[in-house]
Amino acid sequence: MPSPAETAQSLTPAAIEAAYSLIQPYVHRTPLLTCHTLDTIASTPQSPDALLGTPFEGQSPAHPRFRFFFKCENLQRIGAFKARGAFHALLRLVAERGEEEVKRRGVITHSSGNHAQALALAASTLQIPAYIVMPRISTPSKIAGTRSHGAEVIFSGSTSVEREAVVEEIQAKTDAILVPPYDDFNIICGQGTSGLELAAQHAELTGSRTLDAVITPVGGGGLNSGVATFFSDKPQTRVFGAEPSFEGADDCRRGLQAGQRVEAVSTLTIADGLRTPVGFINWEVISNKKKVEGVFAVTENQIKAAMRLVLERMKVVIEPSAVVGLAACLFDEDLRRRVEQEGGEDGWDVAVVFSGGNTTVEAIAKLFSSV
Repeated sequence: MPSPAETAQSLTPAAIEAAYSLIQPYVHRTPLLTCHTLDTIASTPQSPDALLGTPFEGQSPAHPRFRFFFKCENLQRIGAFKARGAFHALLRLVAERGEEEVKRRGVITHSSGNHAQALALAASTLQIPAYIVMPRISTPSKIAGTRSHGAEVIFSGSTSVEREAVVEEIQAKTDAILVPPYDDFNIICGQGTSGLELAAQHAELTGSRTLDAVITPVGGGGLNSGVATFFSDKPQTRVFGAEPSFEGADDCRRGLQAGQRVEAVSTLTIADGLRTPVGFINWEVISNKKKVEGVFAVTENQIKAAMRLVLERMKVVIEPSAVVGLAACLFDEDLRRRVEQEGGEDGWDVAVVFSGGNTTVEAIAKLFSSV
């Protein structure tokens, strides 16, 4: 079995393109939206008060210029980018092991909701039994969505260690084939197709203008490492990641600072899709500075502020996990100063991936009830 480093080396833009050819009949080409109002808000310097308690306290706030392009994977099938990876992984599995074996054994995974629904949909479409291990605290709509595709849902604790233990129990009983939620070559290639699409859409909208940066959420790292793989031979486009900082959810950022992958995460951040540690293969990609130039962390209040702007100004429904990239652009002074310094008066074209929109009216109301 190849090591994570060896697998990461085999991740290429050509592999992303091959994945896209395979999954196109099964997934949506999601829109790439713009919003002049959010461009203006992000291009306005933060107030000096916002920098209190930061390394930039007492300094003049950055004055960057952003032109946003929002890749709306919240409008993907099952409401998240995860449909891309799930269909690709399952189609490759059938091609490699044969339809008869895969249908006999079924597939299994663990997920807080979006990969759960995605694999349930892909398995239903290809008529394969699916067993999905989900934390008991998963969003009720995500549990219902997973069951609606005919998958058997088994509950577990909320940490990745607890989920994986239940997966092993079910596998011992069923012999189901594991389809990992993020730490897998085929999953990463599938998720990377969102980068391929947004690059083409940006070119359609702007002509020959450079796409200066892409920023995605980072949980397990499948989306970020897939997008970074696609852009790895396009040095004019920088790739960044973003995470919540609550209760150590910024494991990727902390790991990059320490030079070593953080092995476990235990957090109840409102960005529930980002409560997992970065996978081994994903870490090999993200920790490569030639592929991912940095990962930023944002607070719960910053996530809510960004979510409010998207809901009220763009009229787009997203889940908290989806807006961490936008929150970093709005509030992270390191990132904002880089855009100011490197972009100058022209600024940057920045693609922000909205990873999903699986939330509920009740959940949104609860988030903002005390604001």
